[in-house]
Amino acid sequence: MAKGKKQKQKRKEVRPKADAALKKIKLMEITYKNPSLLLKFMSSRFKVLPSSITGISAKAQRKLQNEIKKARFLAMIPFTDRHTLS
Repeated sequence: MAKGKKQKQKRKEVRPKADAALKKIKLMEITYKNPSLLLKFMSSRFKVLPSSITGISAKAQRKLQNEIKKARFLAMIPFTDRHTLS
């Protein structure tokens, strides 16, 4: 790199955090039998939201991902937004 050139600074994207009610969910409440709760942790395209947005612990995030996979396999929630009946 030539002298005097500056690198561009990348801006961090600011994402809205989840509300406090989602943070207080207990680990035992996360189960594949409760698809309405699982949908709160998914985007509009049915992707799992990262823990930086949901604000839950790493242990709860891992359990959440496993329970979402179970619910998808049992057809309780769709895999993508294209799998919805409309």
